[in-house]
Amino acid sequence: MFSEALSVSTRFKNRIINQTMQTIPLNPRKTQGSTVVPITENGWRLTIPAGPAGRYRLAQLDDYAHLPRKALTWQTPLVFEVQARVSANDLAGTWGFGLWNDPFSAALGLGGAARRLPALPNCAWFFYASPANHLSLRNDIPAQGLLAAAFSSPNLPALALLPGLPFLPLLAWTVTARILRSLGRRVVRDHAARLDLDAGEWHTYQLEWQTHLVRFTVDNQLCFTTPVSPRGRLGLVLWIDNQFAAIPPNGSLRFGTQASPQEAWLELKAFSVRFPAR
Repeated sequence: MFSEALSVSTRFKNRIINQTMQTIPLNPRKTQGSTVVPITENGWRLTIPAGPAGRYRLAQLDDYAHLPRKALTWQTPLVFEVQARVSANDLAGTWGFGLWNDPFSAALGLGGAARRLPALPNCAWFFYASPANHLSLRNDIPAQGLLAAAFSSPNLPALALLPGLPFLPLLAWTVTARILRSLGRRVVRDHAARLDLDAGEWHTYQLEWQTHLVRFTVDNQLCFTTPVSPRGRLGLVLWIDNQFAAIPPNGSLRFGTQASPQEAWLELKAFSVRFPAR
């Protein structure tokens, strides 16, 4: 009954063509103590419990866990929209929603997820990152706070990345990490803008993914447009967790989990995807 409540048929108005019906089967995944609970016919509450650092806590909905990357559902052009709010503006960890290719297979083993080799990142999403995070290869854009962000990388076969694995230990040294970070900017493009709003209140978040750009709006107000557009097929993801990862300009690579002083949640409703006329 729970899975049926999540796999609902959502009616939405396509502002460019006709009204349509779209069924999106979203699968819940969570760590021990976390919950993913339907709150309306087309809404959910994702909750992670309080706890110390050193233990990963995740509540997530996605439509790609059991799919190979070549079979991910979504391609450009499309418009993604959701209404959302969180329990606090300064949560430890990350939360967000949008589209990505699950490049690092961070959910490997959770709920029988598909086992994938790592890939270069492609994504367009609204992404909150606590101050311990710094997920950007650039020095001139924000990398913490509530962001509208996009990554674009070549769609190389995962096996093509294997020759680079012996160089990963070099990231442990700040000098070589800075060099590799600089080289990475030649392959992986990213762009982001910080959003100044109270995320504890309900807002309507929308991103329009086109082949050569991504537009982000909040409450029908355009807040960011970027020519950095993800490539290939992507999956939907909506999540909250307590992890952090940082690739800062000084080359001090950091990653891990943060303490959660109190229960944290992300509520979502009025979720839709629609397709503009080509």
